[in-house]
Amino acid sequence: MTIIPVSGGAFAAYDVVVGRGLLAQAGTHIAPLARGRTVIVTDETVAGIHAEALTVSLTAAGVRSEIVAVPAGEGSKSFAELERVLDRLLEIGLDRKDVVIALGGGVVGDLAGLAAALFMRGIDFVQIPTTLLAQVDSSVGGKTAIDTPRGKNLVGAFHQPRLVLADIDVLATLPERQVRSGWAEVLKHGLICDAAFFDWLAGEGAAGATGDPAALERAVIRSVEIKSAVVGEDEKEAGRRALLNLGHTFGHAVETEVGFDEGALAHGEAVALGCCMAFRYAAREGLCSAQDVARVEAVVAAAGLPTRLAQAGSFAADRLLTLMAGDKKAEGGALTLILAHGIGQAFVAKGVDASKVRAFLIEEGATA
Repeated sequence: MTIIPVSGGAFAAYDVVVGRGLLAQAGTHIAPLARGRTVIVTDETVAGIHAEALTVSLTAAGVRSEIVAVPAGEGSKSFAELERVLDRLLEIGLDRKDVVIALGGGVVGDLAGLAAALFMRGIDFVQIPTTLLAQVDSSVGGKTAIDTPRGKNLVGAFHQPRLVLADIDVLATLPERQVRSGWAEVLKHGLICDAAFFDWLAGEGAAGATGDPAALERAVIRSVEIKSAVVGEDEKEAGRRALLNLGHTFGHAVETEVGFDEGALAHGEAVALGCCMAFRYAAREGLCSAQDVARVEAVVAAAGLPTRLAQAGSFAADRLLTLMAGDKKAEGGALTLILAHGIGQAFVAKGVDASKVRAFLIEEGATA
C-alpha cells in the first residue's frame, strides 16, 4: 500500500491510497471521516460488481450506508441526473456531517463530487475509483462537472475529496478497452513532464496496457504523484495545472461532435488522439521534432489507441474549431492549446492563431 498526500494552500490536505484489497478495507479508512451516514453514488453496472463488498466493509466498521445508482455511461453527467441524485440525498435526509462516496469511474466521480459540492453548500465526499482512467486522473484534484450539449465538463465546481482509495484489484473486472482508455491518461502524464516515465511505459511498463497488476500499480502511483504535485501548486488551473489537459482540447471537441458516445469513442481514446494531434501541431509549427511525434504515435498505437482523426469518424474543420474555441482554457475567444517542445516538455500556448489550427485540422482529414 502506498499513500500519496495531496496538499495545497487553498484546500485541506488528503491522501490517495493506492494498493490491493482496499475495497474490503474501505470501512476502516472511511469510518474516521463518517460521523453520520454515507450515501454511495454509483452506476448500475458497478453496483452489481462492487457495491456489496463496499457496504459489507462499511457495516463492519460501524458506518451506515445507502446506495444511489445512476445509469452507466457519459449520459449520466447531465442536469437531469444531477437533480435526481440531489433529490435522493434530500429524501434520504443527509445532513452536513454526512459523507458521499463516489464508487465508479470518472462519470460517477464527477457527478457525485458535484452533488456533494452543491448539497447544503458542500459536504465531504470520498472517491473510490473503479476504472484506471479515474484512478490516475479524475479522482484526484477536485474537478467535478457535468456535460452540456455545448461541450464537456462546462458546468461544475472545484470540490476536493477527503480521501481517495485506488484499489488495483478492481481493475481486473474492467473490459480491455477500458483499461486501454485509462492507459491514455497514464501516457499523458509521461508526455507532460516525465520522459523517463514515458520510456518505462513504452518498454517494460507497457504490460499495464493489457492489465498486468504490477505494471498497473506502478503506473497509478507515478501518475498520481505527478498529478498531486501539479494540483498542489495550482488547484484551480490558473497556471501549471492546465498542462494536465494535454490532448483534451482536440479530444474534447471530437468527443462532443460524436455526442459523447462511448461506444464510438471512449474518453481515453479521445485523449490519446488529442495528444497525437497536439504533438503533430507542435511539429507543424516547428516547436518539436518529427522524431518525437513518430515515437508518441508508435507508443500510442502499440497500446491499441487511436492516433488519427479518421479513426474517430468524419468531421468538419469549422465545427471542431468552434468547439475548441468554447473550451474552458480559451480566453476572450482566443484558443489556448497544450503543446510540447518534446516528450516530457509540455507547455501552455495562449492566443493560438485559429486560422493555423483550421489549416491543421484540414491536413488531419477534417473537411473544409
